[in-house]
Order: sequence, then structure tokens, then C-alpha cells
Amino acid sequence: MATYAIGDVQGCYRELTQLLSLINFNEQHDTLWFAGDLVNRGPQSLEVLRLIRSLSAKHVVVLGNHDLHLLARAHHAHAGFADDTLDSLLAAPDCQALISWLSQKPLLHYDAASNFALAHAGIAPMWTLPEALSLSQEVQNILTSSTAKDFFATMYGNTPTIWKDELTGWDRIRCITNYFTRMRYCDVNGGLMLDKHNDAVKGYPWFTLEKRKTRSTQTLFGHWAALGGETNTTGVFALDTGCVWGERLTAQRLEDGKRFSVPAIKL
Repeated sequence: MATYAIGDVQGCYRELTQLLSLINFNEQHDTLWFAGDLVNRGPQSLEVLRLIRSLSAKHVVVLGNHDLHLLARAHHAHAGFADDTLDSLLAAPDCQALISWLSQKPLLHYDAASNFALAHAGIAPMWTLPEALSLSQEVQNILTSSTAKDFFATMYGNTPTIWKDELTGWDRIRCITNYFTRMRYCDVNGGLMLDKHNDAVKGYPWFTLEKRKTRSTQTLFGHWAALGGETNTTGVFALDTGCVWGERLTAQRLEDGKRFSVPAIKL
């Protein structure tokens, strides 16, 4: 019996099946945690969702930015980007069932027994774990409500750049969502630097900030393939190893920290 956390799949179905074979995955005894971005950019998003949805409810999925983009497109709140690979999924006969299932997934998962948390991009440095869980629930409530399309229509954007408790409305929900699903670099105060492309502008990987309030929580995240799976930070584990970019797909066994990877299949 083991729990495996898996990095960004992004439609890489064949690599996912190879990884499950490598770890000798047994659905009855093992548990899978998926770090979000199940879909898009890769060739088989539909097959990935069908496989993961077929698993029992004990298996965990948190939403990533590409998953939210899929939901936005399914709600006709966004026309899509040129490099999307979602058309076959959106045209599938079981699309609505898959969208309904995905919409029920949170932005943050925490297991008290192991003290592991899972979020696609990470946890905002200024949030305690109880605060982060509460804020994740705020967004999840909207995703399963009649206001979901309104949220998706206002989801895209980089502001507000820093969390404040007094934020309200869609600014509040967008800020929460950006921290959980798009964060990489922050300024010294924990403000998001989502458009950082200039190395002369000093930014810090979110998990290195000294005032981060979840240091006592072991945290798993994806989203940042450029890290190559390395954080050099105790208790923080990067899972995205760039399979969709031709690198590899990785799983980490929570019980002992051992990692398993399969190379990307060259098309």
C-alpha cells in the first residue's frame, strides 16, 4: 500500500500508463495524487481524463491552470488559445460528464495523517494551512455553482498581485486562483510576479520566502517544469518534470520519498 503523487500529465496518456506500470500500481491498494494540469498541450487529454475519472474516489486530483482553462472553454467563457489541444475532448460524447467530475475537484488537498499538502503551483507564503484550505473551498464552491461561468469570464488576468484579506468579488477569487495555480516567483512580501520575464527584476521562488507560513507542512506542487523536479528546500517537492516538453513524467512515493520517472515518448 503506497501513495504516489504525480506531476503535470498534460494529455501525455501513454507516458501515464507507462508510469503506472513502472510503479506496479494497484488501484485497490495504492493511492494516486495528481498535481493538476491533467490536460492540454499534449495529444491525449480525453484519454487522460477518462482514465483518472475511472479510478475510485480515494484518488486525489487538484486543479491546475490548464484544467481551469478547459472548464472555461466548456462553459463557453473563453474562445481558446492557438496551442490548445482540447478540441477532441470538448467534442467527446462524455465531455459533460468529465467536466462535471473535474469541476468538483479542489485547488488544495491536505492529508493530516501524513502532513502532506498538494496544490498545483503551491501555497501563498502569507497563508496558514487553515486559511489556505478555507480559501480553496471558496473557489470550489463557485466552480460547482450557477456563477461558475461568471467566474471563468473574469478568471484571466494578473491582478490583484498580492493577497489581502479584505479583497472581495471576482478580484478575491482570481487572486486565490492565481496563487494556487499560476504562482512561481514572488516579491519579498509574497506578491505574485506572474509576468516576470526580466532577470534584472528580483523575484524569489515562492517556497524560499523566509516568512512562508506553511513551512511545517510538507508540500507537493507541479506547474514549474523549469525546476527539473528540484527545489533544494526541505519539505517542498516539485513534481512537474516537463513530460509535455519532451522530458519525463514523474511520481513520488510519499512514504519514503522515492521517485519514479518515465521519458517522454517522441512523436
